[in-house]
Amino acid sequence: MTPLGNNVEETWAGLLAGRSGAARITKFDPDRFQVKFACEVKGFDALQYIDKKEARRYDLFVQYALGAAHEAVTQAGLEGLFPSPERTGVIIGSGIGGMVTFEEQTKLLINKGPDRVSPFFIPMFIPDIAAGLVSIRYGLKGANYATVSACASSAHAIGQSYQLIQSGHADAMLTGGTEAAISELAIAGFQNMRALSTRNDEPERASRPFDKERDGFVLGDGAAMVMLESLEHAEARGATILGEVLGYGLSGDAYHITSPAPSGEGAQRAMRDCLADAGIGIEAVDYINAHGTSTAQGDIAETAAVKAVFGKQANNLVFGSTKSMTGHLLGAAGGLEFAVCLLAARHGRIPPTINQETPDPECDLDCAPNVAVEREVGVALSNSFGFGGHNVTIAVRAWQA
Repeated sequence: MTPLGNNVEETWAGLLAGRSGAARITKFDPDRFQVKFACEVKGFDALQYIDKKEARRYDLFVQYALGAAHEAVTQAGLEGLFPSPERTGVIIGSGIGGMVTFEEQTKLLINKGPDRVSPFFIPMFIPDIAAGLVSIRYGLKGANYATVSACASSAHAIGQSYQLIQSGHADAMLTGGTEAAISELAIAGFQNMRALSTRNDEPERASRPFDKERDGFVLGDGAAMVMLESLEHAEARGATILGEVLGYGLSGDAYHITSPAPSGEGAQRAMRDCLADAGIGIEAVDYINAHGTSTAQGDIAETAAVKAVFGKQANNLVFGSTKSMTGHLLGAAGGLEFAVCLLAARHGRIPPTINQETPDPECDLDCAPNVAVEREVGVALSNSFGFGGHNVTIAVRAWQA
């Protein structure tokens, strides 16, 4: 569920076409805000996945998670057919949880008093409820929890799921991330910390990672879920295997509440840790889906980190950011970009980084500027970094029996 489409096919086509999901905000009247645009999910119909009663009780971030989970489960051929529910878990990352519900219920408390606050308020907005409701929907009784690490949340969810399977604690995990934070409070908070682009006249040109004229990120909503299984579990049920998780690396900056370490030191360690876990060298990597948010400091630090890890090999890979099209899905970004890496590896096509107009000499790696690239992708890395100094890198490749 993304700003480019409500399924994999629509989203992938939009990415390859270099289409921006940014437009004027429709969820509320943004006229009094400095930032009036975002990357909203468009045309989403929750009633395709849940009934009207559930829709009234579930925050939008949960509704997106249920929709994306349905996509993943259906594609995996597991609808109603989980062979080992006690050993199948759910981990879903969300950086914020039910922001819209929190905002609405706070207004009710202030304007109409405590008796008007919904009895469902707490379970509607807590970040873990997406994992809980997805597990209930499919009767999955294995490990069940949420990861909350800002913009690294769903990357942590996928990485932890990978390790649970690897260590024998689970046979399969339904995992990813979800976010629905486009709200008055979130826009006000991000704009006042000067994190968002203010290109109100040209929202589709606002997200421009690595471009010299970048002026901040564009907030996005959506969800992305994947079905991870051990090889034995997948083969035993005759699954169509799409790809293989090779490695997982993670680190902390211990530097600043929002800014990355200038040299990308923490990002370097996450990438090195991932490569070591995967048992591969730098020459095996063809594509890095950058965290690449379109912020001045972040893009420079990540570029420096890639150069430090890959040396001259950095000039031989594509280091691009799909956030130029989807905006920044916060806690759901890692899940979506993991899926993008898998699609790139399967199809041999790398989405562009759009809005590349003025080269930044400090961000001088090949980001597939403006046009998708046809190229064999042996291994793809997905980078995700979050406020607080949380760094995650995951390595994936297409499945080869």
